[in-house]
Amino acid sequence: MLQKEMKNFSKFIKLSEENNIPQVIGVIPARFGSTRLIAKPLANIGGKPMIQHTFENARHSRLINKLIIAVDDKKVESVAKDFGAEVMMTPKKIASGSDRIAFVAKSISQAKIIVNIQGDEPFINPRMIDEAIAPLLFDKTVMVSTLAKKISTVSELKSPSVVKVVFDYNSNALYFSRSPIPYVRDARTNIDRIMNAEIFKHIGLYVFRREALLKFTEMPATDLEQTEKLEQLRLLENGIKIKVVVTEFDSFSVDTPEDLQKARIYYDRYLKMKAEE
Repeated sequence: MLQKEMKNFSKFIKLSEENNIPQVIGVIPARFGSTRLIAKPLANIGGKPMIQHTFENARHSRLINKLIIAVDDKKVESVAKDFGAEVMMTPKKIASGSDRIAFVAKSISQAKIIVNIQGDEPFINPRMIDEAIAPLLFDKTVMVSTLAKKISTVSELKSPSVVKVVFDYNSNALYFSRSPIPYVRDARTNIDRIMNAEIFKHIGLYVFRREALLKFTEMPATDLEQTEKLEQLRLLENGIKIKVVVTEFDSFSVDTPEDLQKARIYYDRYLKMKAEE
């Protein structure tokens, strides 16, 4: 089965290259305004703006044919073009990253699969992107996919900023929540909960088929979405399945000044380790 899938995988890549058709489009939404971190896309990490780190990692995906940064600010546009990115200006009034990538997708008719790559994840591993794309290449019934990783710390379990996901035996999401799910009834402590059950955090990278993305962004907000403040629940509440791919790779989202400081420390350590190799 795996050999057959890898053969089909190679055929897909070869077909895309021969016809020069950007079938899989990666879009990095880069919204300048942020209530918690001003000018977030331009935040300096080791001498580079954060959006450049994200772009340079994402472009190593083997499955993305075209990578675009969707901006809403002239300064971000200029900086992104300076480091060689393809950039599309989008309206400031667009409310969410999903709406911004839908705006981009509407202008590129060849885009059949669209990847929403969070601009505030400067250290994203390109293999994570490919893992999320793969289900849509091998199964035409999959409309949307995303990633999850097993929780290993109590701080992740307890944090409402770390979204949890549960999924069925076919790896389709059942629910996303800021609360710890599932509830481990027989566990006495949080360590027990982590040790005695598989609890997964959601990694907010999404892959959409074109029609699913456009349909999703035209839907009104739903009850559970507004309660949890999680837009992916709009899909589930409207009966659209989300395929969940479990990854061994982790991500680091920069949302606050404290996160930015951690990212800078992490990158400094990375450069020192690389220099010592």
